[in-house]
Amino acid sequence: MMERTYISRILALFPNTIVRKLLLMLIFSLLFWVIYLASKDQTKSEEEKLLMMKLCGREYVPGCNFLLHLRSPFIPNEWSIFRKFSHSEMLQNPTVSPTETESNIREILEKMNQLIPPRPFTHLNVTTSAAHSAATILNPQDTYCRGDQLYVLLEVRDHLGRRKEYGGDFLRARMFSKNLKAGASGKVTDFNNGTYLVSFTLFWEGEVSLSVLLMHPSEGASALWRARNQGYDRVIFTGQFVNGTSHVLCECGLTLNSSAELCQYLDTRDKEAFYCVKPPHIPCEALTHMSTRNRGVSYLTTEEWRLFQRSNVGNEMMKNFPSIKVVPCNKNAKAEQKCQVGMKSPFPSGYTFKGSWITTFCKQTKFNTAKSVNDCLQRKLIYLMGDSTLRQWIYYFKKVIQTLQTFDHHGSGIFKTHILLDVNRHILIQWRKHSHPFVTQQVFSVKDENYIPREIDQVAGDRDTAIVITIGQHFRPFPISIFIRRAINIRKAVERLLLRSPETKVILKTENTREIHRNAEMFSDFHGYVQNLILRDVFADLNVGIIDAWDMTTAYFTNDVHPPEYVVANQIGMFLNYIC
Repeated sequence: MMERTYISRILALFPNTIVRKLLLMLIFSLLFWVIYLASKDQTKSEEEKLLMMKLCGREYVPGCNFLLHLRSPFIPNEWSIFRKFSHSEMLQNPTVSPTETESNIREILEKMNQLIPPRPFTHLNVTTSAAHSAATILNPQDTYCRGDQLYVLLEVRDHLGRRKEYGGDFLRARMFSKNLKAGASGKVTDFNNGTYLVSFTLFWEGEVSLSVLLMHPSEGASALWRARNQGYDRVIFTGQFVNGTSHVLCECGLTLNSSAELCQYLDTRDKEAFYCVKPPHIPCEALTHMSTRNRGVSYLTTEEWRLFQRSNVGNEMMKNFPSIKVVPCNKNAKAEQKCQVGMKSPFPSGYTFKGSWITTFCKQTKFNTAKSVNDCLQRKLIYLMGDSTLRQWIYYFKKVIQTLQTFDHHGSGIFKTHILLDVNRHILIQWRKHSHPFVTQQVFSVKDENYIPREIDQVAGDRDTAIVITIGQHFRPFPISIFIRRAINIRKAVERLLLRSPETKVILKTENTREIHRNAEMFSDFHGYVQNLILRDVFADLNVGIIDAWDMTTAYFTNDVHPPEYVVANQIGMFLNYIC
């Protein structure tokens, strides 16, 4: 009735009969178009479900591909949280509103909670057991050809030998040949019913060993996810305030449950916040240094902690499995396109052979001499933004390129800003750590740091400018919303940078795998795995390069947050391929 009244009022404005007929035709055309678009969206949703059914080989289960492998983006399309702007739209609206950011964070959290459901258990015996699980090669042969795919079916059981009826185990697959110093990641597909398909691409010839490690059972992964998001207080931040000769230490943090007066350090645009208890008679601006320590707080139960004892982490599921033989078979396909930013890398993205990293998705140039590296770096401005795994790059550059000189930035400690200069070749390389949270017992200055989005905003950019970004390791002890917000804010800053300077090279270095037996609740690689998935999805449609440090450190089997120099050298080699 209301609709008729509105139409009548509109028609009353146009007494001419012909005009009224044309107006009615326009209204009904618009209604038809709206109905058509709505039905198209519904059809698209059904097509996505059918696609998931094909991928999972079973009835549709939302998110059945979670924990598949690092390179799996979140599918279906509903995971494309960030609307793709056309060039003109980006010029008109280069930023995303804070309200939209909050909505994106909530949406990611909701989907992650669906992908990592609660798995309560009463005893260790009902959790996944590596020893009782079975592995079977689905395509057994006497020999395989280089480049072939080898498939292994895993059927997981608990410690009582009973078949598991759900998935979610955190697995790490790898193939290797020790005598060849060769290794590569395997790709794990979770069918969410207690079975997994592990696929290996046979990149090299010779005797090859296969490995699948049970890092954490699904019950452990679920416990880590729940515990992580329960509190901010596992880490104590201690701030040092200096006022003349007075030095006062006060508690700080991402949140503070205190009735005392607080100093608030807010980034109002990006909604980033850090707090300190305000010392009496000293201004908040007097904060100069920070350090952290473990509070000893845990949100895991006693029974859950048993899952993270040394004997229950990283157990081999293919123990005593025979090696396989790989022969050439005249297969020698090579990538033809030069490595460049914006390429979508597969998983695995490469492999190590005789200690060198060989990428599989683009044509790779070897920078084996100081001259070749120098030629590449000529006139380059390189900004390294992140944690100490990127600071390793500064040390490597200084060691390899003798003409690079350290510029004294008048800081102190290993976390100060590091700058290398070659005045004659017009080369600048700078490392600056990311801002809170930064977890270390060593005292560091907060006066020369900034959030990465603010650092990016200060870069003018041009064809000879490159930015490398890595975040993750220091975020693991805190609720995932902190990491999600930072990733979104960095993405927005990169969008702004590429608007004003599309030729600037932006490269993301993913997290390294780290020590297996550190405090799992705070530093387990499961946290890094989840962060890698989120980071890749956030940046999925941007023109950035990816250095898959997760894939590389898995292939090298380093298990060290600061991998050896030869691994760092190969990460830098990939970077040089992107910028030269």
